[in-house]
Amino acid sequence: MSLIGQPYTLRPYQREAVTAAVSFLKGPARHNAIEVLPTGSGKSLIIAALVKEVGEPVLVFQPSKEILEQNLSKLNAYGYHAAVYSASKGRTEVSNITVATIGSVVGKSNLFTNFRYIIVDECHLVNAKEGMYKTFLGALAENNAKVMGLTATPYRLASNSFGSELRFLTRTRPRIFREMIYYVQNRLLFDNGYLTRIRYATPNGFDRSRLRVNSTGADFSDESVQTCLWASNLPEKLIHIVRGELETRRNALVFTRFVKEAQYLAANIRGAALVTGETSKKERERIIGGFKRGDIPVVCNVGVLTTGFDYPELETVVIARPTKSLALWYQMIGRATRPHPEKDHAKVIDMCGNYGEFGRVEDLEIVDGGNGEWFMASRGKQLTNCIME
Repeated sequence: MSLIGQPYTLRPYQREAVTAAVSFLKGPARHNAIEVLPTGSGKSLIIAALVKEVGEPVLVFQPSKEILEQNLSKLNAYGYHAAVYSASKGRTEVSNITVATIGSVVGKSNLFTNFRYIIVDECHLVNAKEGMYKTFLGALAENNAKVMGLTATPYRLASNSFGSELRFLTRTRPRIFREMIYYVQNRLLFDNGYLTRIRYATPNGFDRSRLRVNSTGADFSDESVQTCLWASNLPEKLIHIVRGELETRRNALVFTRFVKEAQYLAANIRGAALVTGETSKKERERIIGGFKRGDIPVVCNVGVLTTGFDYPELETVVIARPTKSLALWYQMIGRATRPHPEKDHAKVIDMCGNYGEFGRVEDLEIVDGGNGEWFMASRGKQLTNCIME
């Protein structure tokens, strides 16, 4: 298979994923399904290829403008001129191939009544109980539209009287997706050189035992994190570590929980920049552009750049925030796992004990518990479908 103007052959697992998706979509099953594909596996290429092979009206959902642009570029490379329905892009078009953000079309299901197939990228964001996806998909249910989701993190947080747990998407109740039709283990991508080697560093000095879970059970409380960060003198240690990394590494992406710590780091590292959810679109684009050109050596970010930020030249990720979220841990590290000819390895510096909780992303694996009871594990430790401690 070739991209228009650019030769490209699908990797074996990408071809398998496309074949499984097309077979499912055009097959007799009336339920919805997922494919699990690791960060950096090339989901946008898989989506473009399966859209080509399905050959019928397809609606593709993305959770953000950045991911929409990635998927759109691959579709365009295949010679398609896909329509875009997204307020953030300033476009409201519908054609046989339409890429959209859910917030822009949630009340406009009537525009898509002839669409038999719906692809949802980052489908772990679909809430089966409520929300925009449930509303939109419910409105099209009588049209027998078939839905297939793709994600690298196939689980959602659920709570009951026993506590909180991450549940595999096909094991939630209620559920949108009933079957996993294809998956790729992280290890396959690392062993075959599709993702770069990772070296982990875990500086001592952060007392994770003092953290307390917040009211939702999803993560640690702001108050306990703040207390631990400053009690461990983490902001000063962070400055020292980042300065040391810049002596041998070209760049670093730093994740913090709060703006205060990010501001402190940016103010004390020459050339560093800060990105938060409040950063304007124009300023964010300026900073990211400068980072990718090498003009800005360090970007400190709070609550952004965990998905949809692709920069293969990224050498170092510094995680200066504790989390109970397996997905967040995986996504932060995933920013640096794409290979590049000038990068021998990625370095991950975890300053807050997350490595001891979740282990290496290379070791994350999907495990068959029998009778469709899939779960995530790392070196024998079950991480989903069990009560979170």
